[in-house]
Amino acid sequence: MKVLSLFDGISCGRVALERAGIKVTEYYASEIDKFAIQCTKENWKETIHVGSVCDLTFKDGILRTKEYVKKGKDVTVVDKEYNVGEIDLVIGGSPCQSFSVAGDGSGFDGKSGLFWEFMRVLKEVNPKYFLLENVVMKKEWQKVIDDAMGVEPIKINSSLVSAQSRNRLYWTNIPNVTIPVDKGIILSDILETNTDPSFDLSEAAIDYMNRHRNGKPRWEYHKNPVDGKASCLTANMYKGVPYGVLQLRPMELRENSKMSKDGLHHIGNATDIKGNESIKRVYADEGKAPTLTTSMGGHREPKVAVDTVHYRKLTPLECERLQTLPDNYTASLSNTQRYKSIGNGWTVDVIAHIFKGLIEDDL
Repeated sequence: MKVLSLFDGISCGRVALERAGIKVTEYYASEIDKFAIQCTKENWKETIHVGSVCDLTFKDGILRTKEYVKKGKDVTVVDKEYNVGEIDLVIGGSPCQSFSVAGDGSGFDGKSGLFWEFMRVLKEVNPKYFLLENVVMKKEWQKVIDDAMGVEPIKINSSLVSAQSRNRLYWTNIPNVTIPVDKGIILSDILETNTDPSFDLSEAAIDYMNRHRNGKPRWEYHKNPVDGKASCLTANMYKGVPYGVLQLRPMELRENSKMSKDGLHHIGNATDIKGNESIKRVYADEGKAPTLTTSMGGHREPKVAVDTVHYRKLTPLECERLQTLPDNYTASLSNTQRYKSIGNGWTVDVIAHIFKGLIEDDL
């Protein structure tokens, strides 16, 4: 299969094709972010990089683009062309900032207007299959895209296949696309153990999180309970607080708890553990530990509260897992760029689920 990926990012679509069992003979990636391109080159050395979508044209099987060669302060523009023949699949996720509720609301007048570049190339290439991803948006904007694409989208929440709540719209003519079966994955399933202290929130960050917004501390809006789903990853995670804040060992404190005669101070109960109430007990570190038993393990070990509540940031590896990427897929980048590129990416298992319709269509 020959694939053209527009706004390719870190090539999540390429990962999804492999995971779905689709054989790719040529993969053309249109992307301008140098860090995203670096990640793709690290993982998919055979990828053909074709620059900005705005420079792409396609006619009579020839894909044309421009390469900008920088030498000192001078930039030379080089015309390039690829004898592609027919392209089977065009995929892409055009910028969502102006459509998103978290954006500026400018719609097609903002960065999200690059959707029309996607449409232009799609019409020129005229592939057998296409897939466009974007955020849930105002109905009037969605209808414009519906009419342009000629299909209505299917809405899929990544929470069905991962520990992240991420509602997205997918416009495609791939046949037999359905809603995935819920795998029941929660945040605790993907967490690292013994994370570096650098991911813990600083005192200044905790102070910021404790400040009220609309009558509630900020962390109430942004925490990710380990017994539930993570909030949607964004490209702004690299900015730190309040993005990707994780509450470890969520605990319900007991009112007026006291030290018992035998030195045990049962201060609360862990809320992320299922089972008998006795294994949920959390003890203060200034008291005695309960009797050790041979049945410890599987959450049965005694729990001590070093901090009543401990907050840290999600690690880049955990964010990769939330997007169902391979572990350390973005490891060639700095943590700042890892957060940014992962937040900009796709949930791979959702895309792989959609791509399985290609197999059923005997491509």
